[in-house]
Parts: sequence; structure tokens; C-alpha cells
Amino acid sequence: MSETAISETVIEVCRRAREASAATRELTTQVKDRALVAIADAIDAARESLQAANALDVEAARAAGTSATLIDRLTLTDRRITGMTSAIRTVRDLPDPVGQVVDGWSRPNGIHIDQVREPLGVVAVIYEARPNVTAEVAALCLKSGNAAVLRGSSIAMHTNVAIADVITEALRGLDDVPDDAVQLIRDASRDAALELLHADEYIDLLVPRGGPGLIATVRENATVPTVIDGDGNCHVYVDASADLAMATDIVVNGKTSRPSVCNAVETLLVHEDLADEWLPKVLDELQGLGVEVRGDVRTRQVWPSAAEAQDSDWSTEYLDLILAVRVVSGLDEALAHINRYGTRNAEGIVAQDIAVAQRFARAIDSGSVFVNTSTRYSDGGEFGYGVEIGVSTQKLHSRGPMGLQSLTCVKNVVWGSGQIRVL
Repeated sequence: MSETAISETVIEVCRRAREASAATRELTTQVKDRALVAIADAIDAARESLQAANALDVEAARAAGTSATLIDRLTLTDRRITGMTSAIRTVRDLPDPVGQVVDGWSRPNGIHIDQVREPLGVVAVIYEARPNVTAEVAALCLKSGNAAVLRGSSIAMHTNVAIADVITEALRGLDDVPDDAVQLIRDASRDAALELLHADEYIDLLVPRGGPGLIATVRENATVPTVIDGDGNCHVYVDASADLAMATDIVVNGKTSRPSVCNAVETLLVHEDLADEWLPKVLDELQGLGVEVRGDVRTRQVWPSAAEAQDSDWSTEYLDLILAVRVVSGLDEALAHINRYGTRNAEGIVAQDIAVAQRFARAIDSGSVFVNTSTRYSDGGEFGYGVEIGVSTQKLHSRGPMGLQSLTCVKNVVWGSGQIRVL
């Protein structure tokens, strides 16, 4: 396809989404909830066809030598389809943020100002591998009154098209929801992605969900407003005051429960007082679960099975059963390490000393901080958002897991009784 044809295709999708957004912003809660029920029911009924489409993508990925991590993200099991439909229904049950008055006050001249939530308009998401994103983003955008433009990667194209077609058919069965409220760009080329990044006239927010290459492309080329869903180089610091049984559970869960996701632990920082007794025990347990340990000098002294950690290990998001381990002198050194190498996604501490825990929570520059619990809870569903459109690792306009409220903005509605400004 020529560059001109790609441009026309992408822009046409965005234009239709912009037109649809004029209607979606006015949909009532009842209509939006009915649309979500229709989509969830349609996906539930289409399980066999969705898994058949997904099998084509998985087979092609395996033949291409794709990593096990990406294949895991790509695979659409029956359980994950159930997870998609459950997430959509959870979003349906959440309070509608649109029209919410978040603040209000009156001025001495009698005018009254309300700050009211409203949809952003058209939300675009570029994502890699995970086909469940197609349905989950559609649900979040519809509930928050937005139109959605989705652009998945070539590795999941059959699955994404199948899910998008199910969603479109479900919307066509509703008289009051525009068919174009959820759209998939079916060109997975780089040129199509770049065209979307330049669609300023139509896109109000773009969220990239993918690896460093995608994020770099967005940072370098996007002229549309973006919120970056960045890397998850997550840490857990185990303080000298930690409950050690709790620390073991949290570290093992954070590393092994699902190592391919962005809230998995990649680096363990351990107070030096725990190096001799506790650290070898937890590393033995992790090794028994298939984890490769890369340690600093002190770690290798107390646990010789560890490989030597290189400088690059401290900044690497492994997304695999690999863990970097460093022994630190205390909280100050742990904070310095995390603030240097962390990616502002999710950071954790295990400590019974409340002053240490409070300082950690205050000093860490991250969208989410976890005290005596697993970083694996850094997730929109676990936070009560139903699902997430992404995990923002920046500070404007949203931070951490992004749910419905992150897909709205606040406008000022000023009520008067004939007042005019004199000066």
C-alpha cells in the first residue's frame, strides 16, 4: 500500500471516530451500560471463533521464533476470554465519571462555578501482542463517553480483527450508539502508526502500550497528546525491620507469579543485616522456581550460585525469570538506587518500622508504591478500575494505572443570573 493510501485509511478511521465522539459524549449511563453488556455477551458467544483466529497468530509467532514472553501475552485462552468479559461487566458496574461535579464554588458577584468531568473525545491506543487490550480499551472508552481508535501489532492481527468485528456487530445492534465508536486500524505497518501519531486534528489522547522500541518511536514522532505507558523496572526493598516470612512471600510472588508483565519485580534490594541469614534462603527458593539470579559482590559472597550482575542489569526490565539482587546499607542507598534505575511504574518495600515505610512512600518517585504487599497489584483491575488503558509512568495528566477518570478532563461550567464584567 502506498504512503498516500495508508494516510487516507488511517485519517478516515480517525475522522469517523471524531464524528462518533460527538454522539458518545452525550450517551446516558444506561445506554453505555447496555452497550457494554451487548459487547460482553457477544464476545462470550464468539469464544470458538476468537480462539480460532488467535491460534493463527500464535502459530505464526512460534514459527517466527517469537519469545515465550510475547507468546504468553498473545495467547487468548478460554480463561482469558472469561477475564475479558468479566472486566467489561465490571466496567459497566463502575460509577459513570461523565457529568460528575468534582468541585464548585460561588464568587462575590454571584456567579457559581462548577468543575465537571467530561470525555476527552477520541482516545487512541497503540499496543503490542495482548489482544485483550482491544476489548478492555473499548469498554473503558465507551463508559467514559469517548470514541476509541485501536492499532494493534501484526503479531496479533487475526485476533484483534476478530475481536473488533465482534464489538462492531454488537454496536450495530443498538440504535443509539454509533457503529464507529470503536475502530481498529487494520494496517500494522510502521507508516500507519506514524500517521496515527500525527493525527492532531482528530486524536485527543494517545497511549502507547509496548516495548522500548514503540515508546521511543512515540516520543520521537508524536504530535498528538500522549501518556506514556513505559517500562516496568520494578524493585522491592526488604528493610532490616521486615517480617521475613512476609518478605519471602512478597518477593517470590512479585518475581514468579507472572514474570512477563510490567508489574513483576526485576530487582531485589536487601538490607545488609539480612544478607547472611535471610537472603540465601529466599534465593534458594527462587532458584527452585526456575529464577536466574544476578547479584552484586555481597550477594555472590553469601550465595555463590548467583551470576555476576553487570551495570546493565540494574536498568533492565527482564520480563522473564531473571532477578537482579543487591545488598544495600539501608534505606538511603535503596532510595538512591531506585530513583536512579526505576521507571516510575511500581516500587515496593517490606518493613515493620513505620517511619521507614512512610519515608520510602514519600521519597520514591513512582506512580504506585507498595508497602508490605506485592507490586503485582499495580493493575487497574486490582485498584478497582475494572481494567486499565495503561499504566502512566509520567505525571501529566495521569499517573499509575489509568481507569475511567483518566479518560476524562474537567471543564468549568459557570452559572450566572445576568452578571456582566465591568473591568
